[in-house]
Amino acid sequence: MTYQIGSLLIVTYAWLKAGHIIFVIFWIAGLFMLPRYYVYHQESAPGSDEEKRWIEREKKLRKIIITPAMILVWTFGLLLAYITSAWTQGWFLAKFAIVVALSGYHGWMIDYGNKLEKGIRPVSGKALRIMNEIPGIAVALIVVLVIVRPF
Repeated sequence: MTYQIGSLLIVTYAWLKAGHIIFVIFWIAGLFMLPRYYVYHQESAPGSDEEKRWIEREKKLRKIIITPAMILVWTFGLLLAYITSAWTQGWFLAKFAIVVALSGYHGWMIDYGNKLEKGIRPVSGKALRIMNEIPGIAVALIVVLVIVRPF
């Protein structure tokens, strides 16, 4: 009986980890694309057909890919943390803090898209291009924390 439970946990862990990694890829890919979309959107003429197309593209990216992927990343990640008792490990807590910050970035990007849709363009294209680097930096830090486990 104990062998079956252990076996089930190993299989469950593998599927949860696979799901987590798959949806991290989707989420981060979308977060790489979204600021670039916003740059192109900002460079289009206000009220133009091109701007309307960018608004539609941004909405689809956010609603079909990025937000559902983030929800699944959190779901799989929290389940993995629970079954591995990761909450007591320093590397995991640091990773968790970065994921919380990345989720905040995600929320800011969603809000920025809503502002763009209303014709408000508070951030320069240059600033958006710089913000495009945030997901890459976050991923690099997370991969080091998960693989190297420096603490």
